[in-house]
Amino acid sequence: MLKIRNLRKIYGNYHALDGLDMDIEDGSLYGFVGPNGAGKTTTIKIISGLLLPDGGSVEIDGIDALAQPHCLKEKIGYVPDYFGVYDNLKVWEYMEFFAACYGIEGLKARKRLRILLEQVGLGDKLEFYVDGLSRGMKQRLCLARALLHEPALLVMDEPAAGLDPRTRLEFRETVRELNEQGMTILLSSHLLTDLTELCTDVGIIDAGKMLLAGSVEEIIEKIHTSKPVIITVHNNLQAALGLLKEHPLVRSISVKEQEILVQFAGSGKQESRLLTELVQAGVEVRGFMREPGSLEAVFMQLTNHEEERVVLSYEADFESGL
Repeated sequence: MLKIRNLRKIYGNYHALDGLDMDIEDGSLYGFVGPNGAGKTTTIKIISGLLLPDGGSVEIDGIDALAQPHCLKEKIGYVPDYFGVYDNLKVWEYMEFFAACYGIEGLKARKRLRILLEQVGLGDKLEFYVDGLSRGMKQRLCLARALLHEPALLVMDEPAAGLDPRTRLEFRETVRELNEQGMTILLSSHLLTDLTELCTDVGIIDAGKMLLAGSVEEIIEKIHTSKPVIITVHNNLQAALGLLKEHPLVRSISVKEQEILVQFAGSGKQESRLLTELVQAGVEVRGFMREPGSLEAVFMQLTNHEEERVVLSYEADFESGL
């Protein structure tokens, strides 16, 4: 669907994008994550044809979007992070105006706009003036407008910013339904919990470069295996420590009373084997779990904007480096 290679954008001495690569597969819901100033909005504006890059390539369905920018109008639906002011337009007038911009007029336009307004929960707001709508309603109207021409790729820049929790949940469910119907969606957001629950794929950008990208399952697995294992033993602490010190996948050990915290580089299956080895060595194990991780934690760790603690709920009073 979307392929970006070595994308660059420079403002004076500032490199907003510094060789960005990105791939979005057809039918995916791609979460685009990064701190303020990372290059998310610049990327989205280039994809949407609102900004020209200083280098690199953008392909949408195999079409060179930079060489053929007119194709973007048909391929992309764009929901910006702001709505704009339309003081004297009613909802149906707003939708008819943008339908005409895509060459959709008359009965076809009226049918299309009614279907979309129903889909986003604004079917009863046809006669309302746009400037009288709540922020959540405006955002849903903006989404309906972006879908008028049935785009192949829907691009959304912080669409849930400023929405109350209930409205955000409703908006998120609408986005999920669109994706389940087959629409490919690029969603930029700082609400990492929402992205974890909603997206099929995630890309983390900082300083104009892609730091980590992949399916949500792949990234969660990386988070999981980077977290320490907490082992609580009932007896034979020394036997447990002896086994762990000799284990090839154990990187470090911390001990507090009967709890052992282990940096373990193995998979979930290898964790199970480690537990079996401890039991076979005569160690009575009362607890065995990975320290919980999150997309927020890996985001902070990758972007270096906050010192993220490796251990969230455990304080060691003795450390043994291996």
